[in-house]
Amino acid sequence: MRHLKKIFIFVAVLVIAQALLQAQSEPRRRGVRPELSGKEAANLAKSLRDAYAKPPAEWPKPTLIESPELKFSELGKLPEPIHPKDNPFSREKADLGWKLFNDVRLSGSKQIACASCHDPDLAWADGRTLAFGHDRQTGKRNTPSILNGAYFSEFFWDGRSSSLESQARNPVVSEIEMHSTPDFAVEQIGAVPGYRKLFAQVYGDEEVNFDRIANAIACFERTVVAGRSDFDKFLDGKHDVLSDSAIRGLHLFRTTAGCINCHNGPNFSDNQYHNLGLTYYGRKFEDLGRYAVTKQAVDVGRFRTPTLRNITRTAPYMHNGLFELDGLLNMYSAGMPAIRPTATQANDPLFPVKSPLIRKLDLNAQELADLKAFLESLEEPKLRRRPPELP
Repeated sequence: MRHLKKIFIFVAVLVIAQALLQAQSEPRRRGVRPELSGKEAANLAKSLRDAYAKPPAEWPKPTLIESPELKFSELGKLPEPIHPKDNPFSREKADLGWKLFNDVRLSGSKQIACASCHDPDLAWADGRTLAFGHDRQTGKRNTPSILNGAYFSEFFWDGRSSSLESQARNPVVSEIEMHSTPDFAVEQIGAVPGYRKLFAQVYGDEEVNFDRIANAIACFERTVVAGRSDFDKFLDGKHDVLSDSAIRGLHLFRTTAGCINCHNGPNFSDNQYHNLGLTYYGRKFEDLGRYAVTKQAVDVGRFRTPTLRNITRTAPYMHNGLFELDGLLNMYSAGMPAIRPTATQANDPLFPVKSPLIRKLDLNAQELADLKAFLESLEEPKLRRRPPELP
C-alpha cells in the first residue's frame, strides 16, 4: 500500500512538472508575450504619456528595419498643402473643381461622377470591396480615399499617375469607370453657360478644355486634408485626449509592431511601394501591382503605402478590398502569408518576393487592442458636406 502511495505521488509530481514546463514553454513556442496586468498596463501608459508629451524629435527611438526599402520620417502634424506652380490655388478654382467633381456630365452615361466613388459621407471612398463603374462593371481594386492626396507624389495603388492633375483625368477616360473621352467631357461642360462663366472667372476666358477641367478638380482635391483627429490634438499639447490604450498603441506602432517602417511621416505613408504577400500570384485575385506600370520584376506585387489617417472609416482594406481591420491586424501580427513557389514556379523570374519590412510579430490580444485604439485616434470628425448646386 505504501509502495502504491509512493508511485501515485511520483506520477502526480511528474504530471504537475510537465504541466509547468508546458506552461512556461508555450509563450516561447508561440512567441507571444504575456499580457500586462491592469496595474502594469496603467504604469506603462503613464510613463509613455510623459515620454510622448515631448516634441516628436525627442520621442523614444523608433524600431526600424534596415532595408533599402526603408524611407523614414517621423510622425507629426500635417504641413500646409503645396499647390504646383502650373496649377496655383484659388478659392474660385477649388469651388469650380468641387462642382466638376460632382457632375455626372463628365461621364459617357451621364450617370457617374467622381463623387460616386469618392463620397464625402463615406470618408471620400465608397465603402465597397470594388467600385461600380459604367454599366455596373467592377474594377479589380478597392477605391482609395482622396483624403490627403495633396501629400502624395504618385497616385493609384500602382502609382501610374505622377500628379493629381493626371489622376483626375484617368477615371474620366477609363472604359470601366466613367467611360468618357476628353472631347465628350469638354463638349458637355462647355455647352453649359454657367460653366463658361465660372471658367472665365478662374482662367480669364470662357474656354473649356480637358486640362482646365482636370486642374480644377485637382485644385479641389488638394483642399481635402486631415488634421483634426485626436492624435493631432495630442500633438497640439492636449495630452489627456488619448486613452491609455491608444498611448500604448502609439508606442507599439513605432517600436514592436513595426508599423512605422512603412506608415511614417505626418501622412502615415512613406510614399513607397511594398509587397505584403497579397499578390495571389497564379491564383484567383492575382494582381501584379506596380509591375503593370514599370515592367520591372522587382515591382511584382508591390502596392503604394496608403495613409492611415481616418483608416477606421475607410473599410474594407488593401488593394483588393478583401479585409476588415481586426483581421488585417492579425495578419500583420502573423507576418502576412508565406509565399512559396510551386515546383513549376521555382525558376519564375516574376515570382513575387515579400518585403523584408514585413516580419512575424506575434502580438498578444492586449497589444492588438492597443494598436487598434491608436489607429482609432487617427479618425477625423464627421462633417456632412452637401453636394454643390451645379450650373
